Amino acid sequence: MLIVREIFQLKFGAYRQVRSLLDDAIEKKLLSPGLRILTDFTGDGYRFIIEQPAEDLADFERKLKEELSQPAWGEWYQKFMPHVQSSHREILKVIMQL
Repeated sequence: MLIVREIFQLKFGAYRQVRSLLDDAIEKKLLSPGLRILTDFTGDGYRFIIEQPAEDLADFERKLKEELSQPAWGEWYQKFMPHVQSSHREILKVIMQL
């Protein structure tokens, strides 16, 4: 089992616009079921994190391909990206769950 985190460092003051865009993405069903959406206003602050479970890398790649193949996804992403300062991905392997 993997946990994949897409971490976006937002530009200062962009949270409200990104939150609105997120609501739009949810309404248009552009995001896979089972995602967790997180924000962080401490440390590096203004981080927007999309976290999703995946059985393995093949499962993650399949889910990602399904999301990215939606025509509306590209339109949404073009509105989202101007609010992002940087991003990175973490792929974490779950080794124990209590």
